[in-house]
Amino acid sequence: MAEPRPRVWVSQPLFDDIVARLDAYCDVTQVPVIGNHTPAQVAAALREADGALVTLNETVGADEIAAASRLRVIANLGVGYNNLDVPALQARGIVATNTPDVLTETTADFGFAMMMAAARRITEAERHLREGKWQGWDFKGLLGADIHGSTLGILGMGRIGQGIARRGAGFGMRVRYHNRSRLPDAVERECNAQYVDLDALLAGSDHLVLVLPYSPENHHLIDAAALARMKPTATLTNIARGGIVDEDALADALAGGRLASAALDVFEGEPAVNPRLLALRNIVLTPHIASGSLATRRAMVTLAVDNLIAGLGFGPDAGNPPTPIAAAPGKDKDGKRPGTA
Repeated sequence: MAEPRPRVWVSQPLFDDIVARLDAYCDVTQVPVIGNHTPAQVAAALREADGALVTLNETVGADEIAAASRLRVIANLGVGYNNLDVPALQARGIVATNTPDVLTETTADFGFAMMMAAARRITEAERHLREGKWQGWDFKGLLGADIHGSTLGILGMGRIGQGIARRGAGFGMRVRYHNRSRLPDAVERECNAQYVDLDALLAGSDHLVLVLPYSPENHHLIDAAALARMKPTATLTNIARGGIVDEDALADALAGGRLASAALDVFEGEPAVNPRLLALRNIVLTPHIASGSLATRRAMVTLAVDNLIAGLGFGPDAGNPPTPIAAAPGKDKDGKRPGTA
């Protein structure tokens, strides 16, 4: 008698043609509409699953896997994986994977674009125009900050941070960075980047971009005290994780003129957004779309499906998923991963 086929839960609607590759090996249940699952719903879905493909919308921890006796692999759709309790999964022998590398350049593009939009007040200017307030060319109206010749600060110098550094060098920026550990000399030269301590990064940056992973240790790392050390003419861009920034402190700084502008693609309570941020004009807000090009999102799903197939013991990489999560939460295998998706 043939063994029953593994059961796989896909937590959100993705690209049907890519997910369909699972059909050769598994019985697949895919959620048909976008939603935010409760912990109980996640637990119920995992209870009969051998594998799961989840997104940042789903938290998977000890409670969610308590009754999942069949579960062997979780394929997380994203680079960051603070939605997974990796030690709890590892303690149960459940393989966890993520999707690094394939989104690096796309996310770096977006982060640089967000920084430029904040500096040049692009969304503020668009609102001004759409609201019918433009009465003709105003020589001193909506003046922003230059990118070229300015100092770009990068907090978190993993793959995406390095991509942003290369873009900054192309714009004639002075690139400074702070990281858990200093990069090798060859990488610094490639990125034209100089290592500085955190205080120097905050004080010296004209444009500060956050691309570090979230962990309990850096919760609200950018708080009122950190913001006070920045130039009042500076911009802050966050494409990492929302909890890294104290959003009320940021709102205070922006409203009080102690920071020129900001750009956020991630939020501490997402999909909810702090209403104080929504009320401000000198901030660019986007709904966690830094990796959101069609080609990149398809590549992410392809890698997640590859991980799931291999983790279940099928395909050319049977038993060896291409990108397992082997480190503690908040770090990747080389210790440099930015926490973005």
